[in-house]
Amino acid sequence: MNNKVSVITLGCSKNTVDSERLMKQIQLNKIGLVEDPNEADTVIINTCGFIELAKEESINTILEAVAMKNSGKLKKVIVAGCLSERYKNELQKEIPEVDVYFGTEKYEEIIKELGGNLKRELLGERLLTTPSHTAYLKISEGCDHPCSFCAIPLMRGSHKSKLIEELVKEAEFLAANNAKELILIAQDTTDYGKDIYGKKMIVQLLRRLSEIDGIEWIRVMYAYPSHFPDELIEEIKTNPKVLKYVDIPLQHISDDVLKSMRRGVTAERTKKLLNKLRTEIPDVTIRTTFIVGYPNETEKDFEELCDFVSKEKFDRIGTFTFSVEENTASFILGDPVSEKEKERRKSILMEIQKDISLQKNETFIGKQIKVLIDSIEGEYYIGRSYRDAPEVDGEVLIPVKDNKMKIGSFYDIVINDCDEYDLYGNLLQSERKT
Repeated sequence: MNNKVSVITLGCSKNTVDSERLMKQIQLNKIGLVEDPNEADTVIINTCGFIELAKEESINTILEAVAMKNSGKLKKVIVAGCLSERYKNELQKEIPEVDVYFGTEKYEEIIKELGGNLKRELLGERLLTTPSHTAYLKISEGCDHPCSFCAIPLMRGSHKSKLIEELVKEAEFLAANNAKELILIAQDTTDYGKDIYGKKMIVQLLRRLSEIDGIEWIRVMYAYPSHFPDELIEEIKTNPKVLKYVDIPLQHISDDVLKSMRRGVTAERTKKLLNKLRTEIPDVTIRTTFIVGYPNETEKDFEELCDFVSKEKFDRIGTFTFSVEENTASFILGDPVSEKEKERRKSILMEIQKDISLQKNETFIGKQIKVLIDSIEGEYYIGRSYRDAPEVDGEVLIPVKDNKMKIGSFYDIVINDCDEYDLYGNLLQSERKT
């Protein structure tokens, strides 16, 4: 097998895990794997089809690969992932130069296309593309929620959990390969286990993962707000390895918008949950996301959202503009809010959060925090505290000069400055042992 293969990953962290699993299978089959598509014979594009911008990026990447094939720089182009799952027939018609299209998690079919055989017993092994000390752990696939704006069920199907034993085995593999932080991801982590165990098992999973030697941090992402388990709150509060960090996508606060979005929650219940989280878990960091420009979001609804963000003072927020998606429940509502107005609302909301973030960061000046060092960039070590998920949150910057640290290790850092997003500090002592 002289074929050299390059995998291009687009989209979210779930796609990252899929690509890492696929690349390990390519490696196990002794097929050449290269990072640079310009050095490859075959390119596999793991696409995203979540919102319009993601779809445009996927299409452009496919067209670039096709152009390379047409010029003789590539022999084969394979397209997989969410966009291909959702629009396979249309893509085959519009871009026939692609050799073959696959949907999501089609490891066996892709490996066969490359001339290999799937090593089923090793599907839990991955070739990490993240720093080795930090790894995503995808605990389930798909989603059962009826959110009106979301096309995930169309691409990923219904909710399907992985067995606890399989996840523990995968986590043990990651720990053996230097992972110290596990980031649990799914479409909804709070739903974990209900399909195969008959009840939610996220707490039981966290406890099993906590027993793995070498794992020091466990971060829970994508927790659905309408049925946040009380036992999960208690586990975050009491388990020293589970970070006091909650990623809980709220999407909006107006009851009218939430009802149209089919979120299964009200403003009152949302506020009670946030209050409970903050009351039960001291020093909890809460991250959330919002959608602005939803078809029935009035100016009054938006002002209510702004007031909510101002009062709740979230540690982190992300804001997305509404993207109309075919075959979703909101499609019939059209897209009446102009892109200019959507961007205006997004800017206003993020400007509110900018001031809040600065205020939050200022409270850490003079304090000591535990930091995991990710990399060196220029004159700074780049690290993260328990408050910071990779790629989406802030960072802790420590000058390289006079601070000798190792990538992938924990240190105690004293914070001496900040801006709206990042903290700045200096090393307090040598590498932490725990």
